[in-house]
Amino acid sequence: MNKRAIGFVLLVLTLAGVVVLSVTVGSRGLPPETIWAALTHHEPALPEHLIVSEVRVPRTVIGLIAGMALGLAGAVVQGVTRNPLADPGILGVNAGAALFVVIGISVFGLTDLIGYVWFSFAGAAGAAVLVYLIGAMGSGGATPVKIALSGAALSAVLGAATTAVLLTDADTFEEFRLWQVGSLAGRGAEVAVQAAPFLLIGAVLALASARVLNALGMGDDVAVSWGQNVTAGRLLCGAAVVLLCGAATAMAGPIGFVGLVVPHMARIVTGPDHRWLLPYAMILAPVLLLSADVLGRIVAHPGEVQVGIVTAVIGAPVFVALARRRRLAEL
Repeated sequence: MNKRAIGFVLLVLTLAGVVVLSVTVGSRGLPPETIWAALTHHEPALPEHLIVSEVRVPRTVIGLIAGMALGLAGAVVQGVTRNPLADPGILGVNAGAALFVVIGISVFGLTDLIGYVWFSFAGAAGAAVLVYLIGAMGSGGATPVKIALSGAALSAVLGAATTAVLLTDADTFEEFRLWQVGSLAGRGAEVAVQAAPFLLIGAVLALASARVLNALGMGDDVAVSWGQNVTAGRLLCGAAVVLLCGAATAMAGPIGFVGLVVPHMARIVTGPDHRWLLPYAMILAPVLLLSADVLGRIVAHPGEVQVGIVTAVIGAPVFVALARRRRLAEL
């Protein structure tokens, strides 16, 4: 086995260990035998079993699949834009999802997290399509620079619209702030079930885009000479990002830094080859997200710090350290 294959196996084992920690660590200490009994011989009448089955397991599952989605989305965005500072927010995905969630709360009275999935997905998809159409205007088509600039501009506009709604509706602001902070707590298993089809399709599209991303990384002219359809390739990547980030954002809120930092961490082992980078990012991201969630439960025991805050605290210095390395600062 080569270095990358061995590293991937070790990463999978690390993820398994973090999943175990996520199920066992909480505000209420439970002995291992109780947790095992709750998983294998569930008794709904026992409060300890309900804690495991209704709180910790769904929380771990959502962290697992949301992390995978964010890691894949971040790697795809950085590859398709050839921008090492890019994350899914550069396509306006997070801003579009947030605006539509606010509209759902304000206009349609949404209070159920399951309803957020559909509004978040619609907003993410609409924003990404609009960014691409704006970037495709004029000569040269939808180049990485034009897409990045279009995404930044649209994100500012959508963010302003979101703020305008929140400032005029106190009830919406109160509901929205609980979602906006980014958290794995309070999410039931039904949320993961609703988002699973989108995440599965998005993951398949993202993993299938590895060769396209490798070609795009060499420049459009080289990609065309290799027989790649540049426009179709970018559309494929954009669809993957919308599905992954829209569904993950609906489940856990707009969690930052995961999609930005994880691809850089993965490149330490994989290099720029997306055939390895995408699987690494898909496993490394839930390791980071679940570890941050466990840490948030420990540092503020018996309360907790929301995972979106912990990832920002961890991710910022890690990204600064990575960005200082010239070899990692360039794709």
